[in-house]
Amino acid sequence: MTKKLYVGNLPFNIQNNDLEQLFAQAGAVESAKIIMDRDSGRSKGFGFVEMGSEDDAQKAINDFNGYELDGRAIRVNEAQDKPRGGDRGGDRGGRGGRGGYRD
Repeated sequence: MTKKLYVGNLPFNIQNNDLEQLFAQAGAVESAKIIMDRDSGRSKGFGFVEMGSEDDAQKAINDFNGYELDGRAIRVNEAQDKPRGGDRGGDRGGRGGRGGYRD
């Protein structure tokens, strides 16, 4: 079973294949993806790596959390599921936050 990891504080020059090669030292890598800014096309400084197993993922966390890469201490932890539905800080009741009954 694959395990998705969040990798933050990445150097802006790192590429997907660089990230994959680094994490392959900890075990089987299913995928490695740097998140890019859609407007500028530049790295946002974080990405995700899918490891082949729980054990490989834990080894990667242990080995690379705090690891210095091009002068930056990267952060590695288990990725959290992204909330669905575009929650922006409160329940608006489906009516744009204006409240009240409308005909």
